[in-house]
Amino acid sequence: MMQSMTGYGKAEKQFQNKNISVDIKALNSKQCDINMRLPQALRNKEIDLRKQINEGLYRGKISCTISYEETDENKAALFNKQVVKNYVNQIQEIAGDLSLNFDQELLRTALLMPESLVKEDEEISKEEFQMVKKVLEEAITDLIDFRKQEGEAIKNDLSSRIDLLKNYISEISKTEEARLEKVRERLHSKLRELKENYELDENRFEQEVVYYIEKFDITEEKVRLKNHFDYFNEILEDDNPNGKKLVFITQEIGREINTIGSKANDSGLQKIVVQMKDELEKIKEQLMNVL
Repeated sequence: MMQSMTGYGKAEKQFQNKNISVDIKALNSKQCDINMRLPQALRNKEIDLRKQINEGLYRGKISCTISYEETDENKAALFNKQVVKNYVNQIQEIAGDLSLNFDQELLRTALLMPESLVKEDEEISKEEFQMVKKVLEEAITDLIDFRKQEGEAIKNDLSSRIDLLKNYISEISKTEEARLEKVRERLHSKLRELKENYELDENRFEQEVVYYIEKFDITEEKVRLKNHFDYFNEILEDDNPNGKKLVFITQEIGREINTIGSKANDSGLQKIVVQMKDELEKIKEQLMNVL
């Protein structure tokens, strides 16, 4: 099933006296770009967690926040003594410079400053880390479900636009004979003008007319476009992430449309080519967000 590159997932569980929660968000990106916010107890596990995200989400600009907190509110916290002492010294110095009496509130102020109060770090156990990975996997699954919902809408839009491009090819085929006849008539008109002033070999000129008519023929381009459309639809039904492959196919479609435009030599056909290019640009915009 096609997936969008954007999505959001969340999961949360309690394990023993720990509350584990994971928030993960993905935006479109050419590569897998992961930004993680982890508690201190999980910093040495970051490589394993990044690998798990990369394998699960494949591509995108991914932001992941993992929270790992004690649920035992009675567990005592610790004061960072050196930090508190530094705060006290600095506050005393500032109070002296300003001739203020700050003695009574000095300690209380220092204890309220950032990083004065810390919790005792504990090394995470193997069982706890496995639970963290399980919660992360649930959040990834939640995000993938979100991606699939968005991807289904994108798939339907892409399919309808490919059908529209197919219809344009049918319109081109209807005008093909009349377009070539106009080209042939213009060449013969030039021939009649030249015959009034020059001696011309009509057989040789007719051969040149056939040669130029063949240069304006777009049968091969139409055949290749139909093949590209069929292949595009085939890839749409593939369950594997194929956003990049679809981009390559649209590049080939663009080349064939440009070739038709260069051979058009007809205002009606040029108009259809412009409409096809417009639809192709819309397809390219959608593919920027396809996994």
